[in-house]
Amino acid sequence: MSTVSRTFSAPHLVNAETRTRVLAVAEELDYRPNRAARSLKTGRTNNIGLIVPDLANPFFSSLIKAAQAAARRQDYHLFVADTDENPSEEEELILAFSKQVDGIVLCGPRLSNKALEKLSESVSFVLVNRLIRGLTTVVMDVAHGARVAMEHLAGLGHRRVALVTGPAGSWTSGEIRRAVAEIPGLDAVVIGPNPPTEEGGIAAAARVAEAGVTGVLAYNDLLAIGIIEGLEALGVDVPGDVSVIGFDDSATGRLYRPKLTTVAMPAGAAGRMAVDLLIQSMSAATVLETHLVVRDSTAPPKGTA
Repeated sequence: MSTVSRTFSAPHLVNAETRTRVLAVAEELDYRPNRAARSLKTGRTNNIGLIVPDLANPFFSSLIKAAQAAARRQDYHLFVADTDENPSEEEELILAFSKQVDGIVLCGPRLSNKALEKLSESVSFVLVNRLIRGLTTVVMDVAHGARVAMEHLAGLGHRRVALVTGPAGSWTSGEIRRAVAEIPGLDAVVIGPNPPTEEGGIAAAARVAEAGVTGVLAYNDLLAIGIIEGLEALGVDVPGDVSVIGFDDSATGRLYRPKLTTVAMPAGAAGRMAVDLLIQSMSAATVLETHLVVRDSTAPPKGTA
């Protein structure tokens, strides 16, 4: 009995040949370990929570899929929920998950640093795209991506550009704003905060048109696509009159016409790493690289060679 128990709970302690025999018999008997009973003994559930701001945003698809694969590989189950960009809902989900999981991967949280630090006292966190001292984090280098995007627009000849930001208090928006402010020779107009959705982009398009800019950097691909739709409804051609760059490199941006120039974010790598760090109970602040993908939504402004 003890050998069978170790085969499932600590397989590294069992001889490989014996482990193979036990697993073969278990398969023949269609045996599955009782997770509830195991959790009572070990104090662990082998469940992980993953909370994202919006499941409808295609950016999170690859992150969730990669996180699930990483969890499954280590015999963990993944519970996924979204907050609908609502900090109150985010806090409620964290409190609900804390009773059912061993830890939570929290993507782009909207809660304040103080609130997250308090909640981390009752449940283990790994934050994705949010830096808080003392908490384990996986961030994508959005500042570098923003700089490269703006340098691309400047290289095409654009001088007056719009930065269309996301939700108020977003760490990503703050990083992008700081990076853009460091680019010399660009007159950057900040338009926001905005809902990070296609509808939010459509609503922001009129302000973009009124700002007299020839280039736009949007908080994410959905916002960028909405801006293009809104501008074209106003008779503004993209990229003929205004160039638009997104953030994420989502499938939606690749399929849209004009194909979206965007900053590629390593969402899948972030999902895998966040789960691994959580399961291993490692404390770290990891930065993942970003890069610009140039497609059809950017071009030199009219009147330039």
